[in-house]
Amino acid sequence: MRYYSTNHRAANVSLEEAVVKGLASDKGLFMPCDIRPLPQDFFDNIEKMDFKDIAFRVADAFFGDDVPEEDLRDIVYDTLSFDAPIVKVKEDIYSLELFHGPTLAFKDVGGRFMARLLRYFLKRQNHKQVNVLVATSGDTGSAVANGFLGVEGINVYVFYPKGKVSEIQEKQFTTLGRNITAIEIDGCFDDCQALVKGAFMDEELNSMLHLTSANSINIARFLPQAFYYFYAYAQLKRMGVKKDIVVSVPSGNFGNLAAGLFGKRMGLPVKRFIAANNANDIFYKYLQTGEYSPRASVSTIANAMDVGDPSNFARIISLYGNSHAAVCADISGAAYNNEQIAESVKQAWIDEDYLLDPHGACGYRALCENLRENEVGVFLETAHPAKFKETIENIIGHTIDIPDKLQAFMQGSKQSIPMSPNLQDLKKFLMLGEL
Repeated sequence: MRYYSTNHRAANVSLEEAVVKGLASDKGLFMPCDIRPLPQDFFDNIEKMDFKDIAFRVADAFFGDDVPEEDLRDIVYDTLSFDAPIVKVKEDIYSLELFHGPTLAFKDVGGRFMARLLRYFLKRQNHKQVNVLVATSGDTGSAVANGFLGVEGINVYVFYPKGKVSEIQEKQFTTLGRNITAIEIDGCFDDCQALVKGAFMDEELNSMLHLTSANSINIARFLPQAFYYFYAYAQLKRMGVKKDIVVSVPSGNFGNLAAGLFGKRMGLPVKRFIAANNANDIFYKYLQTGEYSPRASVSTIANAMDVGDPSNFARIISLYGNSHAAVCADISGAAYNNEQIAESVKQAWIDEDYLLDPHGACGYRALCENLRENEVGVFLETAHPAKFKETIENIIGHTIDIPDKLQAFMQGSKQSIPMSPNLQDLKKFLMLGEL
């Protein structure tokens, strides 16, 4: 399989080069030149398969030309050491719970898969040292850091916005040490993301250090997120659900939604998607107007979606041939402020005895407001509510328990390096080890 750049000013590359480089030389994001539909017999029998087997079939369609079958199977099976169950919340609305992995967030799938695929390629290339740069608005940092923790020859640098992630999220990547370095940026997520992209484009820095990214700009981070869309369909089919499926995706940097759209192109029978935004409603306004106008992000209680210039917008536009009408045919939008998000958390808790996190609440509310006759809705519950303990407790007026996995992170001491959102400061630190 060959991969092209969304900016169309760089040569096509192999999967190995796309994964190891992370970003194309023309600053574009890599996209597969072909999207292969899965055979009908796969969908006819999908309800008989488990999560790992489904994921392997999907991974083989993406990566099978470049990774031998047994190696790819090992990578997929080792990645998915946890489940992603569908849970009924109310009539015709289901939660796809993506918080059962090691860091209790959906990014455990992409983060763990990428760590294993990158390690596979680096061993093949005999690289002695690689530096992984990742910007996080909340859960990406912990998923990537834990996916790469202790991997020999790989140093991970996690860039996060000061004061804009929850305490538990912060502890998940600032307490690890070893080959994980947390860098606290005096700015917003967009500043962190700009630093990472700037580092990849800096010739001097790249001549001295081998850099790659573990954000959803990396093809190996975002494509595996398609796995659980197929698994969700399998579970609904197993339950005997026959209505048209609508999937509501809490959307920040849009890698998660892009992965679902790839699944649809591969034959996944989803009628339509809803992109559920918080107050950072750039994509929602694009759907309404056809104009994409990025702006500085604003802080919300759904902090992992606080993105003002979502990277994967470029992939969605490329997938639909730059056609606004084609995008709108498959995707509708919704946007909610803090008060609406809190209201949804509280009502789901009172009415349905189901505890949402602030991001899942956006997806849930979008289904409650937009589901049509003869449709069944699935929203992505992207992180465990306990990761936002103080916020959720203030909303519902009750104490919530912290799972043992999160408790373990809370015992450690924060270790982070403060830094300005200035590329020269980052270069000095990476090249000389000082600020």
